[in-house]
Amino acid sequence: MNIKASKEKTSFRPFAVEQFLSECEHGVTYNFSESGVHPMSYGELIELADIGLEELLAQRVDYPQVNGNELLRDRIAALYDAATASNVLVTVGATEANTLVANTLLESGDNLVCFSPTYEQLAGNAHNRGFDVRWVTQREDDDWAIDLNALASAVDSDTRLIHVVNPNNPTGRVLSQDQRAVLIDQARRVGAWIVADEVYAGTERDTDTPTPSFWGCYERVIAINSTSKAYGLPGLRLGWLLAPDSLIDSLWRRHEYASISASDMSMRLTSAALAPEVRAKLTLRARTLIRRGFDTLASSIATRPEIFSVVPPQASAMSFVRFQLPIRSEELVKRLLHEEDMLVVPGAHFGRENYFRFSSALPEAHLKKGLTKLHALTDRVIGEAGV
Repeated sequence: MNIKASKEKTSFRPFAVEQFLSECEHGVTYNFSESGVHPMSYGELIELADIGLEELLAQRVDYPQVNGNELLRDRIAALYDAATASNVLVTVGATEANTLVANTLLESGDNLVCFSPTYEQLAGNAHNRGFDVRWVTQREDDDWAIDLNALASAVDSDTRLIHVVNPNNPTGRVLSQDQRAVLIDQARRVGAWIVADEVYAGTERDTDTPTPSFWGCYERVIAINSTSKAYGLPGLRLGWLLAPDSLIDSLWRRHEYASISASDMSMRLTSAALAPEVRAKLTLRARTLIRRGFDTLASSIATRPEIFSVVPPQASAMSFVRFQLPIRSEELVKRLLHEEDMLVVPGAHFGRENYFRFSSALPEAHLKKGLTKLHALTDRVIGEAGV
């Protein structure tokens, strides 16, 4: 007997940015599509952290503690005010943390409020499960600040989650104290959870003061982070979330379905990386690459102000570059890939046309060569258009 579904199934929406990277990034010579600082080698990490290689290799290739080993959770908790290891769940990257939040907290009738442009993984999870996703604009003419009036209009009694990436991906914008206060007030007004993706904290460009976490600012906060962006260790695929004790067990139960655990080796290496003296060295490395790289990018595109412009990111390893050419972002990126062996991310994948995301926290010679290639294609596009 055929039974007709009572509710139409929500059409699946692929994760545009990650699909693009999965299909294009491997094998390209000049890759400026990544969103973190230039990755370290295992050898560099082992040397920097003074990890005993013989002791490391003597460990059994076994299942680790599922929620994260105790040393690692202690070191993560130490990064946050008034947090303990019981507030920490170790995940397979920040992406699993986002997925666990969507699967745990969203219930029938709920909506999710997000800010655009942003990294859309949590929003995509919510959409694919049939939830209402409400977008609040960040305005380029206000240095990518949140439209606070739009936020107040978007949040209502059915808002379950307000998702913020701070510092932002792709713009590098850091929320001001006033914006943070308004966001918290809006969440408190309806009892919504703030899900704060803080993977770019520590990548500040103009200050050595880290971007403050939302953890501890409001009783309903889930803070998410990973080793991928600020630490230059994306291949470890190690992330974490902090949540109130009362919520951790529910997230943990879904973690057992999703992945069981992160890898034992990743936990051990991350434990070493988060030792205070090692973490300080990793932060210094990241900020050095970010600051030098952005200066190089800014100097290069400043030679063509009629074509390129950028709101300087306050943090992160990347910039959201605006261009004025007779070509759309996806076509520009496709031509860069095929004609110059170079990859950036089209703004269309963040819902913004005439932009591309460009990662500049890379070795200087490689960065300069890539910028030369960008200008070479720009000249060809202008020549073909007869401009």
